[in-house]
Amino acid sequence: MKMKKISSLILAGLLLGAVSCKESDFTDSYADPSKIAETTVEKQFTGFLQSTKDYILPGYTNYFVALRTSINHYNQVTGWINDSGQYIPGSSGTEAVWFNYYNMLAQYRELQKAFNALSATDQADRKFFMTVATVYLYDQTERMVDLFGAIPFTEAGMVGLNGGDYANSLAKFDDPQTLYTMMLDDLKSIAAELNATTINAGYLKSFQTQDFVNKGDLTAWKRYTNSLRLRMLNRVSAVSAFQSRSAAEMAEILANTSTYPIVETNLQNIQINVFNVNTDINSKGFQGGIASDGGWYGNTAGKKMIDFMNTNADPRLPILFEPGASAAGKYIGIDPTATSAAQTELSNAGQVAIYNRYVTSHNQFFPGVIINAAEVSLIKSEYYLRVGNDASAKAAYESAISLSTNFYNSIITVSNATGVNAAPSPASESSIAKYIAADGVNWDKATSSTSKLALIATQKWLHFNLVQPYENWAETRRLDLPTFTFQVDNANNQTLPPVKWTIPSNEISYNANNYSAVRDQDKLTTKLFWDVK
Repeated sequence: MKMKKISSLILAGLLLGAVSCKESDFTDSYADPSKIAETTVEKQFTGFLQSTKDYILPGYTNYFVALRTSINHYNQVTGWINDSGQYIPGSSGTEAVWFNYYNMLAQYRELQKAFNALSATDQADRKFFMTVATVYLYDQTERMVDLFGAIPFTEAGMVGLNGGDYANSLAKFDDPQTLYTMMLDDLKSIAAELNATTINAGYLKSFQTQDFVNKGDLTAWKRYTNSLRLRMLNRVSAVSAFQSRSAAEMAEILANTSTYPIVETNLQNIQINVFNVNTDINSKGFQGGIASDGGWYGNTAGKKMIDFMNTNADPRLPILFEPGASAAGKYIGIDPTATSAAQTELSNAGQVAIYNRYVTSHNQFFPGVIINAAEVSLIKSEYYLRVGNDASAKAAYESAISLSTNFYNSIITVSNATGVNAAPSPASESSIAKYIAADGVNWDKATSSTSKLALIATQKWLHFNLVQPYENWAETRRLDLPTFTFQVDNANNQTLPPVKWTIPSNEISYNANNYSAVRDQDKLTTKLFWDVK
């Protein structure tokens, strides 16, 4: 099917995005899908996945432009120098995330278009491509809702389906709670559909080739679907309209993991693995993204995280961080409440720890993390705590710590970093056990549900760090845990970190009539519907 060339303007109501390249480009290296003239369902599926890979794999624009001065500060997973206006997310970063998402959504609409053009027989054979693409789309859509609140979705990216009619393709903003309901409904149906799906042998090889997320493993897509359901159900668990649904569906999933498989081991993690750094699937952008060799404070440690890890002898500390050059082996973080002069002096003295370059920034094989076993185990722990099953909550919590540590152990083994610090030693099982028994981590020494929830939240924060920044920001806002202290910026109206991002100016300008319906709620201080604490 021939595809038209269109404007590169990336707007929620208008974006179409051409997809293409030779089939060999997809199968060999998953090249940029904007460079070919024809598409099929199989190739379009890969183009859809490829369109957002740099916001899953550690990419330069995502980390340097969008995260470095915003979410990674608000999560206190990095240390920085206080400055006026620091709690207003930069427009270039929010626009980059917005544009990337709507480019991906346009690719999905083109996938729908290619699928709809097939005969009924061909649609039946290829339906699984649409099904698993929807799971991936909803994962990214959840992220956007959790960032911006109301977004265009149900009517967005429709130019291609509307025959190029731009005027009638401007999209309304959908209510975030309504979108969550729709996605949870669909994901539940998809879970059942995947259980009944058998892939025609003639298309299985194509699926394995075109799918660089799960390599055509249908069981992995089932785990992805149900683990995403758990994440979303847990996120809305305190919202009155979702409480009964959250409790019932999480119970059903966790009690029937043979029917509803979830991610339970690190071998089952949902992530984009890098196999050859000379293809487009690589993490070369990580180094520049967190500015690991410069003075941009993209990889410097924050005091709260470092202090907690030091105090409790966290076995992940030497894996995730390396001491400052002049710190005599000590791990020191920047205090966000200190004056900028004191922060700068500490940094200039070479005292501040940085993210371990061997493991993170210089590791071009670092995977693109989507959902992994430690996260799912912490979701399970929170659920069991909520329903009063302390024994299961404790078991899931302690399992999560082990899973997290061994996940980062595994990252050491795939690194190709050169010219930096030596590879850190993997954490031992005895060091993990000792950590779990430490006063600040020990489940049995927490004497209330509130204190146990704080333990869970802290381990989420540590596990996510800057590797899963968007999930980290959502969870720290939802739980208000761990508790953070910031320097108040009295020189600006936004005196403390925001609780959402605001809609980019280009969308406001080009989609003004639809934006007017959500203008009053589009403020940095407007909490998301699930942020009820």
